[in-house]
Amino acid sequence: MPNDGIKVIAENRKAYHDYFIEERYEAGIVLAGTEVKSIRAGKVNLKDSFARVEDNEVWLYNMHISPYEKGNIYNKDPLRTRKLLLNRHEINKLGGYVQRGGYTLVPLKIYLKRGLVKIELAVAKGKKIYDKRDAIAKKTAQREMEKEFKARNVTI
Repeated sequence: MPNDGIKVIAENRKAYHDYFIEERYEAGIVLAGTEVKSIRAGKVNLKDSFARVEDNEVWLYNMHISPYEKGNIYNKDPLRTRKLLLNRHEINKLGGYVQRGGYTLVPLKIYLKRGLVKIELAVAKGKKIYDKRDAIAKKTAQREMEKEFKARNVTI
């Protein structure tokens, strides 16, 4: 199977703009039933979320999952901290990156894989303003080259 039964629910595109992505990890997440239903409906936002390693566990902060409309009393706080499920070896490695300094843990996307909610977590290093400008300039130059190439192929 080419995509292994993966359905992407939400992506954190801002993370690619603000950080250099070093490594990626797939993590499970501990959720309540109504949260899973909201995620399946696509009502999740990763924009300002981040993760921390605390007491040999990884916790996700500021991920907004909208309350499920039919959940009434079973709904949880939309911004509550949620535990991520990783192997001990992965948690130790992530802790080492964060302690080294300059690195942070950022969720890149949330998706369904064979019916389970998964998060792609990245070890990232923050970009400076001049790095962001360079990235924008490179994208613009690439777009212009593709546009020029396309125009030449059409006229031939």
